[in-house]
Amino acid sequence: MSAPIAHGGGITAAAAAFGGAPEDWLDLSTGINPCPVALPEIPARVWHRLPDRHVFDDARRAARDYYGSREILPLPVPGTQSVIQLLPRLLVTDGRVAVTDDKVAVTDDRVAVVAPTYGEYARAFASAGLAVDAVGDIAAIGEEHRLAVVINPNNPDGRAWPAERLIALHDRMKSQNGLLVVDEAFGDADPALSLAPHAQELSQLVIFRSFGKFFGLAGLRLGFVIARDDILQRFEEWLGPWAVSGPALSLAASLLRQDVSAIRGRIEERSAGLHAVLAAAGLRAAGGAALFTLIADPRAGEIYTHLCRHHILVRKFDYAPDWLRFGLTPDPAADRRLGEALQSFER
Repeated sequence: MSAPIAHGGGITAAAAAFGGAPEDWLDLSTGINPCPVALPEIPARVWHRLPDRHVFDDARRAARDYYGSREILPLPVPGTQSVIQLLPRLLVTDGRVAVTDDKVAVTDDRVAVVAPTYGEYARAFASAGLAVDAVGDIAAIGEEHRLAVVINPNNPDGRAWPAERLIALHDRMKSQNGLLVVDEAFGDADPALSLAPHAQELSQLVIFRSFGKFFGLAGLRLGFVIARDDILQRFEEWLGPWAVSGPALSLAASLLRQDVSAIRGRIEERSAGLHAVLAAAGLRAAGGAALFTLIADPRAGEIYTHLCRHHILVRKFDYAPDWLRFGLTPDPAADRRLGEALQSFER
């Protein structure tokens, strides 16, 4: 197993290194809605009982309507990280790939991951013994690739591919007996990018959707998989019974049926506030999506440390030392706090 990847979050470790109580820090290191939605009431029986099938199926129907996946009922999973780690098993389809003790032995099949992006994809495949190619664009995915991963919009640079280009990529992967995995973890703010409405016709497509980022409930650990039935059945079997808690399913069924236009509007407002603060500090945006902005600056490491001394945590990258990713601030007071800290940085 390769070394753990450093992700956003980690307020406890930051506070231990730079002082202050974790609850007093401003955490801008994750791409999570900083204004979590109000929680609907959860019936007491949902806490008391193992999640009955009708609770599970109700969440699936709500997800189908929300994502627009038509006849496909999305599969609830305990966070998409749980199924990322299962992806290598999908390659066991035609005898060209064999699994022993969760290690995959391959002939010349390879996996393509459009990068730079969320590092757990490459780690999961490499840990299973698969050869992984980091490619800069979907055009670089070749005939040798049995599976391709595209994050849309991408984290951390915010690159986005229109649906028609990904449909064409799917058709190419299908022609070479391959699979396309599209991670739409940040897709709620721009539904037009989603392949979910087309998934019924795309037999070699697997879509991952995150629930917690958009709704500001990342601690719930909930996601959905959209794919053909046999793939969903495999994931459900691999995860085992009661993989998703009853309260998580109940919340999903309720929140996915609500009007989310106010959530999108609040995210747009907070994004505009962040952009104004960064621009006033002379920081250049190198990319981003609705829930985060990527900054490129040669003094990124010094800015990171300076902000930590002000008890503000942003995301740095070991593979790109001139990058910093800023998540959204929760309110104008946090905008001012960030702005004052950046203005005090001596360039």
